[in-house]
Amino acid sequence: MPTWFCSRAWFSYVGTFDEGGQGVPEDLLFFYEHLRKGGGVVRVDQSLLLYRYHLHAATHSILEATIWTHRVHFLEERALPRWATFTIWNAGKQGRRLYRSLTAANRRKVAAFCDVDENKIQKGFYCHEDSEERPKPRVPILHFREAQPPFVICVKLDLTEGAFEDNLQSLHLQEGQDFLLFS
Repeated sequence: MPTWFCSRAWFSYVGTFDEGGQGVPEDLLFFYEHLRKGGGVVRVDQSLLLYRYHLHAATHSILEATIWTHRVHFLEERALPRWATFTIWNAGKQGRRLYRSLTAANRRKVAAFCDVDENKIQKGFYCHEDSEERPKPRVPILHFREAQPPFVICVKLDLTEGAFEDNLQSLHLQEGQDFLLFS
């Protein structure tokens, strides 16, 4: 879990946490407001804080679907307007879920899915069966080396013994410009 710190003055400027009650991801909403108001992020790749897990933590009241909805909304608000088209990196469950969660306008911006799974690539396309559009949208599925940036990456890091990270690094892309991690 990422931990972030800010000055008291900045906290006051951004505003207080949304105390809307149980099930509100107030820290995520505060973080998004921090970014909206021009706040930055500096990554530190070492543990700075140890969290205690307990069964009654408020975090357990927040539904994964609630967090997903806020994350997709923020992606659509802040990142996708900069791109005329983009590729979703992962033709599997998470990539398709992201595609289906996007607004119709942003779904039309998806140029392709990309993956390394030969079975998905050989299928050739993803058909959005739940779409009310006719004909139903069909999005190509390409090998990641054939796909064009920018990418919204729906692959979790550190799950492939470095294979995904090596593939990404081989493309010489810049995070924030050529790709965003959405996993």
